[in-house]
Amino acid sequence: MEVIISEIAEKELDDTDQTLRKFFIKHIEKISNMPPRRHLKFGLPYNVENVTKQSRLVYQIDKDKLYILHCFATHKEYEHWCMSFK
Repeated sequence: MEVIISEIAEKELDDTDQTLRKFFIKHIEKISNMPPRRHLKFGLPYNVENVTKQSRLVYQIDKDKLYILHCFATHKEYEHWCMSFK
């Protein structure tokens, strides 16, 4: 599966520390090989992956492409983003 990382997600990855960045990359590889199907709430077309207890990876799958949309380092950032859809 081809992986496409958005500019926003790249910036968020650049802003994280090296250890957390490795976790995100590991999960991106895992999803590209075996995509789970956990959807966000509110009927949104996005999927979410827990990277650590606090960090989240938001992505979308379209046929044979995996779009990485956001890499949230903290749950608070993720929650703030989710609340923008209410």
